[in-house]
Amino acid sequence: MNDLQLNETNTPFNKEQDNRTSAEPLEVNILFGTETGNAEEVADQFEAKLKEHHLNVHLWEMDEFPQDELTNVGYLFIICSTQGVGEPPISAIDFHEFMHSDQAPQLDGLNFSVLALGDQNYPDFCQAGKDFDEIFGKLGGHRLAERVDCDFDFEETSEQWIADMLELLTHISPNIDSNDVIDDAVTIEEPHGSYSKTDPFQAEVIKNNVLTEAEASREVRHLELSLDGYDESYEPGDSLIVIPENDPALVEHFIDTLGWDAETLIHVDKDEQQLTLRDALTHYFEISKITPALMKSAAELFSNPMLNGNVQKSDWIQDYIYGRDVIDLIKDFSPVALQPKMLPQLLRKLPPREYSIASSNNVNPNSVHITVRVVKYEAHRRERLGVCSVQLAERTQPGDYIPVYLKKNPNFKFPYEETTPVIMIGAGTGIAPYRAYLQERAHLDLKGAQWLIFGNQNYDTDFLYQSDLEGWLSDGVLSKLDLAFSRDTETKIYVQHRIEDNSAEFYKWMTEGATIYLCGNKDEMASGVHQALVNVLIKHGNYSQEAAEDYLRDLIKNQRYQRDVY
Repeated sequence: MNDLQLNETNTPFNKEQDNRTSAEPLEVNILFGTETGNAEEVADQFEAKLKEHHLNVHLWEMDEFPQDELTNVGYLFIICSTQGVGEPPISAIDFHEFMHSDQAPQLDGLNFSVLALGDQNYPDFCQAGKDFDEIFGKLGGHRLAERVDCDFDFEETSEQWIADMLELLTHISPNIDSNDVIDDAVTIEEPHGSYSKTDPFQAEVIKNNVLTEAEASREVRHLELSLDGYDESYEPGDSLIVIPENDPALVEHFIDTLGWDAETLIHVDKDEQQLTLRDALTHYFEISKITPALMKSAAELFSNPMLNGNVQKSDWIQDYIYGRDVIDLIKDFSPVALQPKMLPQLLRKLPPREYSIASSNNVNPNSVHITVRVVKYEAHRRERLGVCSVQLAERTQPGDYIPVYLKKNPNFKFPYEETTPVIMIGAGTGIAPYRAYLQERAHLDLKGAQWLIFGNQNYDTDFLYQSDLEGWLSDGVLSKLDLAFSRDTETKIYVQHRIEDNSAEFYKWMTEGATIYLCGNKDEMASGVHQALVNVLIKHGNYSQEAAEDYLRDLIKNQRYQRDVY
């Protein structure tokens, strides 16, 4: 992190780049916004690579960057992830607001480029990076290169971006010898830890139980996995990442649809790794979902005139991809000349699945628990199955091993004392981190003001971890429990309704310093809860809608409103 002091004689900001002497290194500033650490990893590597080539580089987390010096910057690189529903990371909120405010300056002397990180599975893919790219351009900044968007598997794209930016700077800086840049390999290292997505831990399944009753419309599983030999601990709020594989039946359907030979060998990555077509479709490529980027790639590779015409309409793409997979796309728009060797150009890598941990490591020192909703639904005359959830539910038995690794979540952390009130809001499998937290508090014999608002469909069939929660309520570990079972009443009741039902008490807890936690599906719950919080502030604090929104943003920035939505 940059700790350089700003003064008149020694400043990292030098707008007059073209007036420097030939011996003076180019001033470059890198700003990053991150919550999980990925953008920081890329920024660190970019900084190191530029310093190797004798540039004067200054690395800043966005909330540490002195905004009033922005007009003195000549070269700026933004590396930013996207969180929640298209929002910037917590550390980037202030800078994002400043850039979109009336105080933002004209930036006619600024040269910039943006690397955005996100996940194509979400409609707000790379939105925070897109926001920065747009506003810097509107304020007069000059793009050194077009914005680059990284999917979940960001390493290869970000490595290429770093290499491209380094080559670009060779034409600007007199201190870089272009011959030194040629074949200068860039490698983004994964966060430090003994296991990762490229080197996962093989965890034995200890238990795999159904939590819900047979009549439940959504089956939910409780899995316990051995971490014996992992040699790393986890905390409530952290996640377990599972490396899944595609359903063998879906793989065979894909191959049969195209009439290909399952044993055909193909190269699947830049390292020229060869796999059989069956293995590549089972372990390497995602085939159960379609993204807008895939649709555009398919239009180029399929040579299908109708598809070429349709992909020009973004609304059509969004309507088409919902509930469909790559097999549907192949059947609806027959490829003219698609071959197995083209699959790396068409399909993205199979994303790991992230599950909130549902256990305390202190209580379960050699195991980890997760809560998994089994995804099954009908769409377009076919049954659709969740890749990882159905694998865990139907093709994973106690004694089996599955590849996993732990992932820290520094922005979803709980207090372990008796003075901080805590309000936990969750629906469905969003109960998982709260079970871990309450299990930890029970182990530490902590009481205090702890309020859980939990929702699901039916009390009799979907009350996840009922005995645990009721036991903690009886013992005083949990001081207040409000439930919202949407299908038990004629008018559907959700967690946001329970917030408003208890609005006076909720506001009292907020004013007494409560930290609010939200965990669950962002499409089904997050926006409703957010508006309920706004309504509480309007009703009991006499806030306007705008002032209430500002109040909640301050809570987020101060880690008093923490969200883990998916």
